[in-house]
Amino acid sequence: MPVQSERFSTAPISRLVGFDVQPPADPESGTPLGHAVVRIQCGPQHHNPMGRVHGGLVSALADAAMGIAFGRTLLESEDFSTIEMKINFIRPVKDGLLTATATVVERGLRIGFVQCDITGPKGKLVATATSTCTVLSQS
Repeated sequence: MPVQSERFSTAPISRLVGFDVQPPADPESGTPLGHAVVRIQCGPQHHNPMGRVHGGLVSALADAAMGIAFGRTLLESEDFSTIEMKINFIRPVKDGLLTATATVVERGLRIGFVQCDITGPKGKLVATATSTCTVLSQS
């Protein structure tokens, strides 16, 4: 059984961008092992030229959440790399709290599939994303 590794929760990019990584749920709560919630409070500093949150930030938020979720399924001797990511933008957001909730759908010996929903300040769906990850040995 994998150890709930939090080494992926403290990535330098997450600190730089200002992501708020939520701690893993208590295993007795029924929350799946490969689960993560990452948030960011958005404002004008995150805008694109049209005055809305930049899609690259939304993508980075989804990527962080999915990476942390997948990382929580790994053994301490394993690493991973994202080999594919897709995002669909549903609606624009100007400001407020964005929440990315990611869950590992399938985790095999070498390949995993993760999905993520990003919701805005009113709880409405802003984007959906998926990623395919490959497990790497640290040795």
